Amino acid sequence: MSAAPDQSPEPDIHTTAGKLADLDRRLDEAVHAGSAKAVEKQHAKGRKTARERIEMLFDEGSFVELDELARHRSTAFGLEKTRPYGDGVVTGYGTIDGRQVCVFSQDFTVFGGSLGEVYGEKIVKVMDLAIKTGCPIIGINEGAGARIQEGVVSLGLYGEIFRRNVHASGVIPQISMIMGNCAGGHVYSPAVTDFTVMVDQTSAMFITGPDVIKTVTGEDVTMEELGGARTHNTKSGNAHYMGSDEEDAIEYVKALLSYLPQNNLDELPTFVEDPVMEITDEDRALDTIIPDGANQPYDMHDVIASIVDDGEFLEVQELFAPNLIIGYGRVEGSPVGVVANQPMQFAGTLDIDASEKAARFVRFCDAFNIPVLTLVDVPGFLPGTDQEWNGIIRRGAKLIYAYSEATVPLVTVITRKAYGGAYDVMGSKHLGADINVAWPTAQIAVMGAQGAANIVHRKTLAAIQAEGGDVEAKRAELIDEYETTLANPYIAAERGYIDAVIQPHETRVEVIRALRLLKTKRASLPAKKHGNIPL
Repeated sequence: MSAAPDQSPEPDIHTTAGKLADLDRRLDEAVHAGSAKAVEKQHAKGRKTARERIEMLFDEGSFVELDELARHRSTAFGLEKTRPYGDGVVTGYGTIDGRQVCVFSQDFTVFGGSLGEVYGEKIVKVMDLAIKTGCPIIGINEGAGARIQEGVVSLGLYGEIFRRNVHASGVIPQISMIMGNCAGGHVYSPAVTDFTVMVDQTSAMFITGPDVIKTVTGEDVTMEELGGARTHNTKSGNAHYMGSDEEDAIEYVKALLSYLPQNNLDELPTFVEDPVMEITDEDRALDTIIPDGANQPYDMHDVIASIVDDGEFLEVQELFAPNLIIGYGRVEGSPVGVVANQPMQFAGTLDIDASEKAARFVRFCDAFNIPVLTLVDVPGFLPGTDQEWNGIIRRGAKLIYAYSEATVPLVTVITRKAYGGAYDVMGSKHLGADINVAWPTAQIAVMGAQGAANIVHRKTLAAIQAEGGDVEAKRAELIDEYETTLANPYIAAERGYIDAVIQPHETRVEVIRALRLLKTKRASLPAKKHGNIPL
């Protein structure tokens, strides 16, 4: 960003030329609202300014600024002496890859990015515009919370923003970028939006900062540990991507937008492609991906890559609950959301974090008419007192709710394990999935063979042990019997719970055919105000 403008003589506003020059002067002041020193400090921290971020995000020359000359009206605590144009936030609209998007970008170089009345009014105005025109909105966040000098007015505008976030939910995509430190009210709006992107080492968000925590609880914690990008991407699940720098974060947002429609009534962004319907070498590689040992892992990313166009997959929340994969790919050029168990992490079990991660993703896809492809290899829910005491029953039920209320095309492929309640939860036919197929390696049962043998035949095994017989040999025999008779896909296929048992190499083509069929799917739910999801 260039230095502040020189102090040229005031133009004569009684002439036309003077009026034009006066406008140029005011606009120049708005562009340079932050001091050169503040801009320098921003760059020294590895952060861009509000306008630089917009320039990186939008197509060149497409951004149109709104309310550039808006200024605060407060006179408290000497604020009347400092009335910068823009009031610390840049708002407007433009195009990203040719598609209309609205944006607000908070300017930390003006009042520390704190939210005052006019600042909040500008954000509310551009949010209303996005909802009215049906285009995505991106919030670029960096601010210290409410502007204390403006008092309760700041709190009122926070509430106005939150309400619009809620009203826009499921209507237009909402993306938040945390590009610096965000505190207090600044963090609740991102929490309500659909996706939150942070930057490693240079962004953080928290309700109360380290100093307050130290005063109240005596706990010592650094800002990075408390609310840094890695914390929110790995522990809290509040963030969906951690950029290595601001450029990486912005490129991720651009890629994410390429999979999303403009609004809930718009068509998906589709690239016309002629798919290869013949079986390829990549398809055949799936025939050997499942290990012979039931407890040996494999990477579900390889299965995903074999199905989506060109193997391109944009993962969401990669660092959080890695035992479950979510993200976007394309099939025949059209976006599809993917939910998949990951055997490489905790054997692909469902826990609290994985359940909530998948539930919110499925609900987003359903809101914006994005088909959901579910890949299943799940041995069950993760056992343990920690899970039970922290609400796995209620929180795991969110995934049941999400699949059951979804009316978008739902295609499910069971690759290996589908045990117990986790079988039901992972996009089963019983929850309303449209096309369900399984590989010959699938094991659809109440539980794994070893556990089943120990429970069903516990008296037999106890008697053999009491007689001094070979318990392990008998247990192995019973396990083999269970696997042969029950732990397979054929019992489910006999009952219509599975529409077909397919060879692994047929998966990509079968998914294409299923999604073609389901393009004209029509489904409706019972009339009601809204359901009561187990939050």
